[in-house]
Amino acid sequence: MGVSQIRIVLCRPSHPGNIGAAARAMKTMGLSDLRLVAPQRFPSPEAQWMATHAVDVLESAVVHATLSEALNDCAAAFAMSARPREWSPRVLDARDAAARAVELDDKVAFVFGNESAGLTNDEMFACQYLVHIPANPGFSSLNLAQAVQVVAYELFMTGAPQVGARAEKLATVQDREGLYEHLERAAVVSGFHAPASGSRLPERLRRLFSRVPALEREEVNIVRGLLKALLAKWPNS
Repeated sequence: MGVSQIRIVLCRPSHPGNIGAAARAMKTMGLSDLRLVAPQRFPSPEAQWMATHAVDVLESAVVHATLSEALNDCAAAFAMSARPREWSPRVLDARDAAARAVELDDKVAFVFGNESAGLTNDEMFACQYLVHIPANPGFSSLNLAQAVQVVAYELFMTGAPQVGARAEKLATVQDREGLYEHLERAAVVSGFHAPASGSRLPERLRRLFSRVPALEREEVNIVRGLLKALLAKWPNS
């Protein structure tokens, strides 16, 4: 995996200094693809001050209105959180997540939340993995730029790129989202799922498919083709 395939995504960062420090953390480990989702203040002099010798990473950062825009062309996304969640995608520690990202040998994103609130549940479920950085249980919350540095280091330490090209294209986040929407629609039309009931079926489906991290685009198309054929036979679908 080349470093150009690793994307760092900061969701709703509130302090521009953390954006600059994150850019510096990335550059020390050879990363350059920085995405910002709805930053509170950017561009900003504070970001420039903190991005010592990494202004090029900062100036090439892409700003997105939504997380889905930042992830659409990625094969997988890793949500960073210090808090355990009752409902979540597959859970990994930072070192295993870095190894998994390299193993995928495709474009992947590591997604970091707001400094005070972290990631929302919707942001977390837009990803296929939930990643923790092992730390003191009594004080496990790292500064945003520190967390980026740890992840960037673990990615750097994974070593050389994997040998050989993948025969099939991996499904992107956008492909997966389309599949989840199709599955939910089929469940509702068939009467298997009633949204008003409060059922956790949508989350369970996401968790199920998060266990297939190397899901291929052709596999998604097969499942969606089957759903389309079934829905075509259903009245009023």
